[in-house]
Amino acid sequence: MWAGSMALAQNTGVPWIMCQQYDVPDHVINTCNSFYCDQFKPNLPTQPKIWTENWPGWFQTFGESNPHRPPEDVAFSVARFFGKGGSVQNYYVYHGGTNFDRTAGGPFITTSYDYDAPIDEYGLKRFPKWAHLKELHKSIKLCEHSLLFGNSTLLSLGPQQEADVYTDHSGGCVAFLANIDSEKDKVVTFRNRQYDLPAWSVSILPDCKNVVFNTAKVRSQTLMVDMVPETLQASKPDQWSIFTERIGIWDKNDFVRNEFVDHINTTKDSTDYLWHTTSFDVDRNYPASGNHPILNIGSKGHAVHAFLNNMLIGSAYGNGSESSFSVQMPINLKAGKNEIALLSMTVGLKSAGPYYEWVGAGLTSVNISGMQNGTMDLSSNNWAYKIGLEGEHYRLFKPDQGNNQRWRPQSEPPKHQPLTWYKVNVDVPQGDDPVGLDMQSMGKGLVWLNGNAIGRYWPRTSPTDDRCTPSCDYRGKFSPNKCRAGCGKPTQRWYHVPRSWFHPSGNTLVVFEEQGGDPTKITFSRRVATSVCSFVSENYPSIDLESWDKSISDENPLAAKVQLSCPKGKNISSIKFASFGDPSGTCRSYQQGSCHHPDSLSVVEKACLNINSCTVSLSDEGFGEDPCPGVTKTLAIEADCS
Repeated sequence: MWAGSMALAQNTGVPWIMCQQYDVPDHVINTCNSFYCDQFKPNLPTQPKIWTENWPGWFQTFGESNPHRPPEDVAFSVARFFGKGGSVQNYYVYHGGTNFDRTAGGPFITTSYDYDAPIDEYGLKRFPKWAHLKELHKSIKLCEHSLLFGNSTLLSLGPQQEADVYTDHSGGCVAFLANIDSEKDKVVTFRNRQYDLPAWSVSILPDCKNVVFNTAKVRSQTLMVDMVPETLQASKPDQWSIFTERIGIWDKNDFVRNEFVDHINTTKDSTDYLWHTTSFDVDRNYPASGNHPILNIGSKGHAVHAFLNNMLIGSAYGNGSESSFSVQMPINLKAGKNEIALLSMTVGLKSAGPYYEWVGAGLTSVNISGMQNGTMDLSSNNWAYKIGLEGEHYRLFKPDQGNNQRWRPQSEPPKHQPLTWYKVNVDVPQGDDPVGLDMQSMGKGLVWLNGNAIGRYWPRTSPTDDRCTPSCDYRGKFSPNKCRAGCGKPTQRWYHVPRSWFHPSGNTLVVFEEQGGDPTKITFSRRVATSVCSFVSENYPSIDLESWDKSISDENPLAAKVQLSCPKGKNISSIKFASFGDPSGTCRSYQQGSCHHPDSLSVVEKACLNINSCTVSLSDEGFGEDPCPGVTKTLAIEADCS
């Protein structure tokens, strides 16, 4: 109420909106954020129906597999929204991005903010999602006049099938035929014509006769993109320099408390890191036989590295679902004084949910169980605190610190050593393809190029579970757990490095590694489109959306066709698969079915080989003899680009 009143008081003359707020103040428009908003209604019938965030994907979180939303489902949601009177629809996000530096939220959201968006994090169009939505937008544009000026009618075409029809005074007529059955394809009758409606799909008819688009029938090609590695080119023979962090208080402490403080309130988000150190004495007769001490740590999040007597003894983390955690670490104590240093870490700030500013982070309890006299509670010990790292304090990641005497030259950098800074001179990757930094060989930390913060890296492996499947069934309501990929692999292996950050020569890569890794295996990779695929059936819409005229009848519709195109500067160099019949599978895993035209490969090679783009009609004369009469045939192609 306060925010709405404040905004309205500015008298801008521009309408104000609030997303996801059902009880908005008067004169503020409530809007919808969701995967589906067709059933949403604004508070007042005089207000436009606005969809402020249609999510074409979802967040990636470190330690989890990666979510993917099928293009068929995104298109279905948009077509349903406009069929149900939608005014404005916005994709969140349409262009994926990167959470450079420490800007990722969540917590635990990755440095990548690719979001499975129609344009990916590196600026490349994601096919088929980008092209399928482009065709959807063109199809809706053809309906513009009737949608804006017409009256709508809802017709039932079956138990879970319906038509939203718009007619205007000029005689215009638009229909959205929907099958919301999540399992069964249906044939419906509308205005004395029959229409094939796949499960969970919408057909758009700009003239109430001809289907120009169906959300489940993806005519666009699939473009396969790979990360092609390059060696980390060295500019000098003795290219490496290192700096090793001191464990614990690296200068005088910032303060001492006999309790734990909130991590975020203490660091003010100036750094991810907060040191806690304390010491305690163990009887000189220790160890007693049968004693197996355990260090128990409780934390509100997000992560901790534990050191005992200057040795890393273990690490623990929360996750995107639950930031808090507890951990038990077996330890070996020595007689006399023992020192514990705990490096508490944040992995992005919480960015959503009620009262999220009060959630906080940091250690809540520390004790040692299994001692001779029971459990030793260290929570109220005197804890010395130090905010940040020594390398951060001296800004070792900045170009003007390249000659800082703290850097020690090394011909071969140490491997698997915790709390180590690495500096290396690198050359620019060849070509002009987008660039990613492969950090699979490292543990967890931060990385910079020429002083620019690439961000947090953490190739944390996701669990292997049944949420990852070879192919995704688009049918039915989407949720972030539905169509996932990368189970058992690092959530994020490559980290986007803008080419504008490179100099022609004299480039410096700086890495801070928390746990230990092998920096010699860090590589740059180029993001390259390497192959194209297409899977089109005879019953797919074949109308050219660019030149279609409502006044022209489709009594003799054109045959469906496959269109393939390699990126600029590349040609179709080989045909890896071609089958006209009833093939199955997905790109790079197509298989011939029981029906296959023997000349499939030669027809496609004749039309496509050694050129940048090509079109193959499913009525091509090369397919003269029907390989399986009475069966709806499909043409599937996979081709290499080089």
